[in-house]
Amino acid sequence: MIFLLVLGIGLGLGAMFFGGLWWTVNKGVMSAHPAVYLLTSLLLRMGLTLGGFYLIVTSDLGQPSWQLLLVCLFGFLIARFIVTRLTKVLPVKPIEAVEESQHAP
Repeated sequence: MIFLLVLGIGLGLGAMFFGGLWWTVNKGVMSAHPAVYLLTSLLLRMGLTLGGFYLIVTSDLGQPSWQLLLVCLFGFLIARFIVTRLTKVLPVKPIEAVEESQHAP
């Protein structure tokens, strides 16, 4: 039962991390200051994710901490594949290249 709880926590951490990354890239591209989005998101996502893993390792749930960390990491990686599938963008038709002029500007 503890392993299912930790797996769910790992799924939640992964969904937050990779969903947040997807959101950041989409908003950052359209922003006038993309560095602010990217840096803030990086610090927030890494802080929450590392904090979650730290709480799993230091918790006293009756199981060795390396096993709980492994199950949490497995949930994190499963979430990566789920978020990747859910956020997949359809292929876009490539833009045709414009012919260059034969004279110098």
